[in-house]
Amino acid sequence: MIVEKYLQPKSGNWNDYLALMRMDKPVGTLLVLWPVLWSLWLASDGSPSVKNLVIFVLGVFVMRSAGCVINDYADRNFDGSVKRTKQRPLASGKLSEQNALSLFFILCLVALLLVLLTNWMTVALSVGALILASVYPFAKRHTHLPQIVLGAAFSWSIPMVFTAETGTVGKEIWLIYFVNLLWVVAYDTYYAMVDRDDDLKIGVKSTAVLFAEMDKTIIGFLQVLVVIGLLMIGSQFNLGGIYILGVVITAGLFVYQQWITRDREREKCFAAFKNNQWVGLVIFIFIALDYLF
Repeated sequence: MIVEKYLQPKSGNWNDYLALMRMDKPVGTLLVLWPVLWSLWLASDGSPSVKNLVIFVLGVFVMRSAGCVINDYADRNFDGSVKRTKQRPLASGKLSEQNALSLFFILCLVALLLVLLTNWMTVALSVGALILASVYPFAKRHTHLPQIVLGAAFSWSIPMVFTAETGTVGKEIWLIYFVNLLWVVAYDTYYAMVDRDDDLKIGVKSTAVLFAEMDKTIIGFLQVLVVIGLLMIGSQFNLGGIYILGVVITAGLFVYQQWITRDREREKCFAAFKNNQWVGLVIFIFIALDYLF
């Protein structure tokens, strides 16, 4: 009864909660999920425990949902002025601020219960995940580099996976962490390019605003670094030719993204952002195949 009291929608219906958690837009979840799966396979030499696989897959869905909720809470006074976001449940008044905060705390509680099934080191690292997820939505008010904060948040699951699977935090973990962070900054800059005109009007900061006409050049530079980093990961974990083929395909996908955004059209920038779900999938498939064969 208490939960229902705090979650009762202001107007509309319970489907608005699904929209608030972006259940209708799985791309963001997949972009968090793929690096988790890379890490599980790399940490376990291709044979992750079923327990950790279930915990982290569920954890990705829960924490990505929590991140979306707190993001919309932070942006509740701005989303109504942005074409892409003006129909979000908080911006449109279908859900209240209390609804959003109640849901956020419930999702964080579920995430805590999941991480408690691992070990003390992973539980300790989970504090960092919560802090980063909570800070990111407010970063765009104070810095032009909120994408770096997002990259740090999206990548924090990587050391958590390794500690859960191996009980240790080695230097190779941070190589994966920073490669993934660079990848996040690259693809989320495409995402920010979609809203750049609106963001300039309302004073929201982003790498797309900061990079201005150098946006595609800097994204391309980051993508080159990601490819180099992926090759270094392959060397660090003794992956072979199958994995390298996956990196080559990844480079091809980056070239495709650069091509379709050559005129910086909103729809094409959003398409380039979404295309990164296939980048993550390709890397995972070829890591798994390399261990299999």
